[in-house]
Amino acid sequence: MTVTTTLTSRPRKIRNTILSLNGALWALQILWGFFFAGSGFGKVLLYDAALYEAAPRAVAWYAAVPQSLIVFIGVAEVLGGIGLILPAMTGVLRKLTPLAAAGLALTMVLAAGFHLVRGEYALIPANVVLGAVSAFLAIGRWNLRPTTPATLTTPRLLKAIAVVAVMALLTFAPTWYTMTHAQF
Repeated sequence: MTVTTTLTSRPRKIRNTILSLNGALWALQILWGFFFAGSGFGKVLLYDAALYEAAPRAVAWYAAVPQSLIVFIGVAEVLGGIGLILPAMTGVLRKLTPLAAAGLALTMVLAAGFHLVRGEYALIPANVVLGAVSAFLAIGRWNLRPTTPATLTTPRLLKAIAVVAVMALLTFAPTWYTMTHAQF
């Protein structure tokens, strides 16, 4: 009886550890996914010339970057944010999740270098935190706790559509409204 208790309690301990790491990864994926999607969408909206001209009054570094580069960074952030969530959630092309996280980490390293060169030291800690957590997500989903592969089923597809709809309602719509109706 003692052996049975020991054998059954040990796997539970390991399983709880794995679940807590998995839970932490999921929580960070969702937070970072929504953050990057929203932040990136704000940059994508700068394709509009009037918004681009007004933007440096709100964010000083926009004046030093060409409009097309800001929009490109925005598209990369939106796709990276979505990539943190959807492939892992559906189980389809699941390796895109750690690749999205690695791409976002690289974006933050480049952003920190850009701000360092410009002497904008106050912006660097945010880049470091965003990049470090993105790197943790990349390592976590690539090596430590990869998601399980799955085939795309109707329920998984509906969940993915629901996530994109929630993302649109909670990040894209408010960002669009703020950027198009705000007085810079």
